[in-house]
Amino acid sequence: MLKVDSIETYYGQSQILFGMSLLVEAGQVVTLMGRNGMGKTTTIRSIMGLTPARSGTITFMGDDIHAQASYRIAKAGIGLVPEGRQIFPNLSVRENLLAAADLKTQSDNPWTLDRAVELFPRLAERFGSMGDQLSGGEQQMLAIGRALMTNPKLLILDEATEGLAPLIRAEIWQCLANLKKEGQSILVIDKNIDALANIADHHFIIEKGKIVWDGTSPELLADEDLQHRYLGV
Repeated sequence: MLKVDSIETYYGQSQILFGMSLLVEAGQVVTLMGRNGMGKTTTIRSIMGLTPARSGTITFMGDDIHAQASYRIAKAGIGLVPEGRQIFPNLSVRENLLAAADLKTQSDNPWTLDRAVELFPRLAERFGSMGDQLSGGEQQMLAIGRALMTNPKLLILDEATEGLAPLIRAEIWQCLANLKKEGQSILVIDKNIDALANIADHHFIIEKGKIVWDGTSPELLADEDLQHRYLGV
């Protein structure tokens, strides 16, 4: 579904990604893990066309997207839940969900307002509240719901549970597990190894702008030295 092949990305003269590659197959949950500052968010920005890669290729559903505008990449079927949530503070929950909704989708089971609040019942309770009146957890639920309302083929979450209370984190992980059961393809960045291992099919670890390891959940959990070397604080 998504293939990132040997991309190199810069901010000005500073190179951040060095031959970065990863793969997401249809229906998979795939993680991108690594310490802060290693290039995870830059990888997502490159995929979305926000910080285009200078070399390498990015293909989605067989089409080359690495030189396309961000809005075209989104329309192609990639939904992003960005780091920091970035919901619209002066719009209500309902308006946030509708802001980027794809109401003409050909999906057999499209995401609608009713389906979004069914996934996150707390949003139904705050339907008329402004974005800046929500808690951090509610904002993250709203950001996920907003991305799903685009009816994406691939959902990308950058720092899925950062800064959230344990109960809210558990709710987000359960949400992602439910989406996986429905066949939703997901690429997720987070630091919670145990939670990610429970839902993910494959993991990629990034160090200084390139992949240094990839493998399955059992392989990741069995290698404590690997976790300490690349993921420990």
